[in-house]
Amino acid sequence: MSKKYPKSFKGQKLSLPNLKVAINRSLRQRNGASLTPARIIKDLKISNTVAEVQAALDKLVIEKRIATTTQGVYRTTNRSSAPIRYVIGKVDATRSGAAYIIVDGRDEDIYVRPSDLANAMQGDTVEVALIKRPGRRKIEGKVERIIRRSREVFMGKIFVNKKYNVVVPFKAPNGFEIFVFHDALNGAEDGDIVTVRITEWPSGKNKMVRGKVTEVLGAENSSDLEMKSILIGQGFDLNFAEATMDEANQLPTEISPQEISLRRDMRDVTTFTIDPFNAKDFDDALSFRQMDNGNIEVGVHIADVSHYVRPGGPLDTEAYERSTSVYLVDRVLPMLPEKISNELCSLRPNEDKLTFSAIYEFDRDKKLVSQWFGKTVIHSDRRFTYEEAQEILEKGEGDFAHELKWMNDLAKDLRDKRYANGAISFEADEVQFRLDENGIPVEVFIKERKDAHLLVEDFMLLANRTVAEYIKKKGISGEIPFIYRVHDLPNEEKLNDFAAFATQFGFKMDLTSSKAIIQSFNRLAKEAEENESLKLITPLAIRTMAKAEYTTNNIGHYGLGFEYYTHFTSPIRRYSDILSHRILYRNLGQDIFRADKEKLEIKCKHISSQERKAMEAERESIKYKQVEFISRFVGQEFDGVISGFHDRGIFVELSDNHCEGMVRFDRFNEPYILEENKLKAYGRLTGHTLKIGDPVWVKILDADLEKRQIDMDMISKEDHD
Repeated sequence: MSKKYPKSFKGQKLSLPNLKVAINRSLRQRNGASLTPARIIKDLKISNTVAEVQAALDKLVIEKRIATTTQGVYRTTNRSSAPIRYVIGKVDATRSGAAYIIVDGRDEDIYVRPSDLANAMQGDTVEVALIKRPGRRKIEGKVERIIRRSREVFMGKIFVNKKYNVVVPFKAPNGFEIFVFHDALNGAEDGDIVTVRITEWPSGKNKMVRGKVTEVLGAENSSDLEMKSILIGQGFDLNFAEATMDEANQLPTEISPQEISLRRDMRDVTTFTIDPFNAKDFDDALSFRQMDNGNIEVGVHIADVSHYVRPGGPLDTEAYERSTSVYLVDRVLPMLPEKISNELCSLRPNEDKLTFSAIYEFDRDKKLVSQWFGKTVIHSDRRFTYEEAQEILEKGEGDFAHELKWMNDLAKDLRDKRYANGAISFEADEVQFRLDENGIPVEVFIKERKDAHLLVEDFMLLANRTVAEYIKKKGISGEIPFIYRVHDLPNEEKLNDFAAFATQFGFKMDLTSSKAIIQSFNRLAKEAEENESLKLITPLAIRTMAKAEYTTNNIGHYGLGFEYYTHFTSPIRRYSDILSHRILYRNLGQDIFRADKEKLEIKCKHISSQERKAMEAERESIKYKQVEFISRFVGQEFDGVISGFHDRGIFVELSDNHCEGMVRFDRFNEPYILEENKLKAYGRLTGHTLKIGDPVWVKILDADLEKRQIDMDMISKEDHD
């Protein structure tokens, strides 16, 4: 006889078996909708803690009775008898106020009208009811519930009143306001620009969004405020939590003799760092040692961040939430507090430092004969800037000239082998700025990558690849869940469009096999060095590529030509690397440690999402600085090339300073028809063709810092002459 369970558990503290039954029943009754642990407690009206509910959820996942849909969100797996009515996804807002909901595993995003968004904002994780509207082919959605907000901190202007105060955030949906009571003003005055943290979202009868001022930034708009606005807009907090700072400040600054005794001591081995001139966090170093047998030992030493950032603590929790340092044009928002990133873990010269190292032995022919991974202590002898190391490589003299030359020769060998094994050689240009003392850009240029840059890069690639290979081989008897950096095959449709487009520039792609495609890409990169027209279309070739991401499901790294690849070499600025350090360390020696793959995959998705936000913030800062730079040239004329197309016009990149703006189609003498692949446009009356790479002459009409847009007009050759 089956046991009967009560309809209500109100106020009860359930045992684990009863809790599992209650949770499973609650999820089934939701007909495909998903719940968080906190929402389950609320629905069941039980007195169990979130940790107890989480433990029951973990058991149900293992038993495959429920599944995770996103980080901390769960649904029943028993949905076959009912049509799917709900989906979980992330909001991708549009300028019109509507949004698309991006759902994992669903090819087509779900359109949601502004009136159906229920105050959901960019990046929020939401539950959406699917709607089939009369007369419309595509299914739309309506936000039923906001599962997780993507951000809790906003920047805006505060209006101080007698009864209450209101912050109107920048770049938020129309009508979105945050109420701040007098005891939460933190010294803010009427008209100040402030950052405010949400303390209470609307729920039940309460329709107010409440918050408290965390920082008063001033009353005047400026470039500094714009950079902060970009960071906050992507969901990055400008300041670390108090608990995080407390834990960081309590970390010991001295390395104990006991800790050194547990590590391989490499302080007497020649070691140096090579970094940008303005770097403060040196998270990798290289060492060189001539061995007694005539072989050469090369060490790749990585800051041992996992020694200081322990799982589950405030430092670890916030590092995971951030997942990455964010690099804007004029500043860095670090993933970890300065005491760790710039002091304890920065491999500064003439200081003992704790590291996690990959040590390689090469014979006289530069063939790898052995490798070792483990915890070490090092002492850097010299800090090189890239420019200093490059000068020594070119002149053949200076500090550690012999070591640098040998390692550079080895790096070139590693590079050649990588390309021979299927790596793709071209990369997108990296725009950089020279700023004056006030942070105003006075020059825009393309970063030049020379041997010193490539030397460091090749040894980091070696470490990342061999660590991933080690984990794979170690798990030969059963998979060891790991965090892989993967890169999928190019998008077939985009690749076909590009191949057809490239023929118009005299370049023929061979699409008969994966190997042939790689060879075509590399041939394009080589020919583009001499052919300016081909150089203009290489960014389009890069756009055919998939985006690299983190996952536990390894598919290899197409662009690098590696079967196994991870991120191990930058734990100061990437949480993925902290995870790889922890898993690798626990799998050294004879023991085998297997992390929970499902939980690790959830972390991979979060880290990938944060990486995309950081990249978008970087792009926004570059665009802002480009507009700021070009604003002094309004009314002047420049030569450029067509760099892309939009429904509203053509993008033009200026040849001298690489700033990009738009010439709207309504400025032309005839209407233009844009091809579906957005690689060409045709004049409807004359048939005149515009295509990417065409040289043009333009006049700067406006540089709008608020919209970060440069408006241009096309100047005919006759007008220019």
